[in-house]
Amino acid sequence: MSNHLICLEKHMFFAALLDRILVIPSPKFDYQYDRVIGIERINTCLGRTVVISFDQFKENVTKNNARIDRFICYFSSPQPCYVDEEHIKKLKGLGVSIGGKLEAPWSEDIKKPSKRSFQEVKEKFKSDDGVIAIGDVFYADMEQDWVMQPGGPIKHKCKTLIEPSRLISLTAQRFIQTFLGKNFVALHLRRHGFLKFCNAKSPSCFYPIPQAADCMTRIVEKANAPVIYLSTDAAESETGLLQSLVVVDGKVVPLVKRPPRNSAEKWDSLLYRHGIEDDSQV
Repeated sequence: MSNHLICLEKHMFFAALLDRILVIPSPKFDYQYDRVIGIERINTCLGRTVVISFDQFKENVTKNNARIDRFICYFSSPQPCYVDEEHIKKLKGLGVSIGGKLEAPWSEDIKKPSKRSFQEVKEKFKSDDGVIAIGDVFYADMEQDWVMQPGGPIKHKCKTLIEPSRLISLTAQRFIQTFLGKNFVALHLRRHGFLKFCNAKSPSCFYPIPQAADCMTRIVEKANAPVIYLSTDAAESETGLLQSLVVVDGKVVPLVKRPPRNSAEKWDSLLYRHGIEDDSQV
């Protein structure tokens, strides 16, 4: 889900720069964002409609005019956008056609992204077409300090612009109330797929478990927290070793992970009742 959120935030930034409304993809084409994100809350925080669902988009166009007038690709090399046949079929199945060819407004290599300013984006991506699509923004290196600032790059009246849906937020509160209490450290330890990715860098960013344990121990000592919430895709062999190595003042600091579904526990009842407890993105 983290990659989806990065894409969503960047597309929101592009839409804001170009003074356009962002259409959330149909769940038949992409992930069902409204299951995990408060979409309407975004509009509330900004005080106007800036994000709409695909169904709302279809309602605002004539039956035969659900058309992407221009498809702009952020990168030109090695190819302008990666749009496979499967996604083309999905778009057609949703009644959406693509006008014209895929085009890039500049020479930009996805393997070596250039740093771009918002002025360049506004100039190169400006269009009089009614509906445009912009592809491959995930790797875009554009105003990183602005994009990554706390609260996001767009001015709004809320603490954060993108938040989990109400069901997930309430479930998280109940989980904290049940297992963690007020004082805890939350850590995301991502392992799956990172070995190859990190080893491509020099030095590697893939840390052995003992080194990760040392880092976590320092954080826990500084925070004076009695427990750690660990969100991870690591195997039990790794988390078991990690648990044995995170020790402060001679005491093992408990690593708490999301437990399997248990009908006797009520902290996740909202997810269960709404049928999203098994969703891997939740």
